[in-house]
Amino acid sequence: MPLDHVNTIAKDNLKDKLHKEQRKKNNKIKFYHSFMTIVLLLCVCQIGYSALLNISKIVIYRAKIIKSNDLKLKAEKKNKKLKEELNNFNSLQRVESIARNNLKMAAENEVLVIINEPEPETYVPKTFKQKFIFFFEEKIAKKFVEQDSLPVN
Repeated sequence: MPLDHVNTIAKDNLKDKLHKEQRKKNNKIKFYHSFMTIVLLLCVCQIGYSALLNISKIVIYRAKIIKSNDLKLKAEKKNKKLKEELNNFNSLQRVESIARNNLKMAAENEVLVIINEPEPETYVPKTFKQKFIFFFEEKIAKKFVEQDSLPVN
């Protein structure tokens, strides 16, 4: 009998040892799974962040492409207009019109008459009261008058 008693104690110890070892393995597996889950979540977050950055860059670059195409079209129109003006400047009629209008030149058998209009006198206030009234009329009152005279849509 003493052997049977020793044998049962050894069986219980063996079961406890096996149970502890199994628990340790299970804990290691749970830790490994938890660790891998965290790593995968970090990878998914990094991929999502990268995707958002790439999408925002795509949107920005497309907007820049559209803007540069618009600038290109405007530059082409301006270039075409300048070429037309250059052709106009090369013509004799255009040179004559510039000479008449801008340079105040006259052709043969013509008399050039220039009428000078006197510049309006500028009022310079002298006293503080005059300065205040002048400032009020020029800066504040005119704005209200201009706003009242604008057509209402």
